[in-house]
Amino acid sequence: MRYSLVFYGRGHKNIVATHRTTLEFTKETWLTTRGNCILLVDCSLAAADLPEKFKAAIRSAHTQVKLTIRVGELVDEVVGFGDPNLSLSDSRSMVIRKSAYTSPRTVAIHANKSAIDIDRELVKRLSQGETAEVELLII
Repeated sequence: MRYSLVFYGRGHKNIVATHRTTLEFTKETWLTTRGNCILLVDCSLAAADLPEKFKAAIRSAHTQVKLTIRVGELVDEVVGFGDPNLSLSDSRSMVIRKSAYTSPRTVAIHANKSAIDIDRELVKRLSQGETAEVELLII
């Protein structure tokens, strides 16, 4: 099965995207520079908001989770995997992790990228407050 959905978020002047193991999208409208894993604020979705068919698919270790982040003409992709231990119950954010750690915010583990690996020009544009479109594809 293959599912796709699109959500939106915006950048913020405090986005630095330097975390080495995680990448976060949050519904919060603000952040401090300590939130160095956060790429987008004011997002239209969090883990708990995902449709049930997405949650069921993500709870398989064989599921590939792909996020395509678009800011204007700039595009970057992050690929991770699902896991049976994902509760997908957090109502404020989604986290993608390079590690196998799971929490209510975790949407994918064993990802190929974290915040620091995101295209620096894309991060720069987000730090200037631009809006991003994120496609979440479940394969």
